[in-house]
Amino acid sequence: MKRVVIVGGGTAGWMTAAVLARLTDAGISVTLVESEEIGTVGVGEATIPSLHDYNQRLGIDEDAFVRATGATFKLGIEFVDWRRIGERYLHPFGTFGRDVQGVKFHQLWARADRDGDGVGALEDYCLTAVAARQARFTRPSRDPAAVLSSLRYAFHFDAGLYAAFLRDRATGEGVTRIEGRIGTVELAPERGDIAAVVLADGRRIAGDFFVDCSGFRSLLLGEALGVPFVSWQHWLPCDRALAVPSASTTPLLPYTRATAESAGWRWRIPLQHRVGNGHVYASAFVDDQQAADALLGGLDGAALGEPRALRFTAGVRERLWERNCVAIGLAGGFLEPLESTSIHLIQSGIARLMSLFPGEAHATVERDTYNRLLGTEYRQIRDFIILHYHATARDDSPFWQHCRTMTPPDTLAEKLALWRERGRVLPEPGELFTDDSWVAVMAGQEAPPRALDPLLDALPAEEAGRFLRHLRGVIAQTAAAMPDHAAFIARHCASASRG
Repeated sequence: MKRVVIVGGGTAGWMTAAVLARLTDAGISVTLVESEEIGTVGVGEATIPSLHDYNQRLGIDEDAFVRATGATFKLGIEFVDWRRIGERYLHPFGTFGRDVQGVKFHQLWARADRDGDGVGALEDYCLTAVAARQARFTRPSRDPAAVLSSLRYAFHFDAGLYAAFLRDRATGEGVTRIEGRIGTVELAPERGDIAAVVLADGRRIAGDFFVDCSGFRSLLLGEALGVPFVSWQHWLPCDRALAVPSASTTPLLPYTRATAESAGWRWRIPLQHRVGNGHVYASAFVDDQQAADALLGGLDGAALGEPRALRFTAGVRERLWERNCVAIGLAGGFLEPLESTSIHLIQSGIARLMSLFPGEAHATVERDTYNRLLGTEYRQIRDFIILHYHATARDDSPFWQHCRTMTPPDTLAEKLALWRERGRVLPEPGELFTDDSWVAVMAGQEAPPRALDPLLDALPAEEAGRFLRHLRGVIAQTAAAMPDHAAFIARHCASASRG
């Protein structure tokens, strides 16, 4: 194992290259092949907090990263019109309150809310949510006793600038970049492994191990090695997207907005120098022109270009590691960006590849473990995204009627049953989305549960009410003391392109 070849650039390719650059210290060459002629999807502009792990692993200075990518800080996602038209809620990063004597906090709040104790909204008990609503931001406290330590955040950034930022790091650390369009993939006749990629101009790039970052085409894993694609479109019917940037507006919001439409949803992602917008929709329920009209009609500022069209199918390859090839990013699978998991799945694939990096091309144990872990993660995230569509009271369009009445995966059906019976959430061990994430969406889109946790009877309601009011006040005071989001960026990490 002396030669690693990455096929494709963009976010997936250069995130992979930046990490695999450390292999050069072990005498392994890392080469990335990309063509400027081939565009990248480039709409993965919103992230979740796990990106901190990736940046820290590379030793990236956060302020430098924010400046270089025109980034803003992200405290969560606001969902508009998902349960009913006119309703909205936040899925914030961070936690809701704190558990009491083994009783989950949301149960404590739900009892008080049911009893009319005037305890406000559930999001009033999450500092991240309160700060988001007020367009405030600061970095968390390192003191675990401080309320400010509960703040969690991610980023909105320009995907093209992020890829360029990582390309400079990777090439500076020994990764070789080759410009060229791939014409054919050469398989070794004796075992069927990938032996080389041959460029359109005849250059042959040989390798021992290949990473497929070729996007939806899946040039290596799908086309050359023939690994089948498993469609999840029967649960996730959206199959097209339009993306367009628009002029910046004020205030500079520290959260993504996802607004449900009649046959899909629109995203709004605020960067320092522009706003990223898009419309994800199901072509079986709305035509392209209607989708474009909904996108352009919903912009807060002037459009800075024409909408760019994408086509996709939600799903994943049966195996993400086959023979001497691993697919990272869209080459392996696609889940729509509703919960900003695209870049996380890239990052997760890279991290597991490094943990299981083979000493030889045919590493059966490592391959099987990788496929099991990544396959499980894709399915878990799939269920969380399906939840947003299925847990709705909307019946105002054929699309929402389909989503509301479809039969969800058994794994999701079990979670829904637990919530509907007694408001319980129980993610699987190691699952990406925590109890608080499931609670945010369930509480935001599901009807109140039939009953609550019987352990609540051991907690006097009056005492619990005092605790809730005190906690709500402390969180409100902490958020009010935080600086304005735009002012924080201007002071610490403003991009040269801002404005």
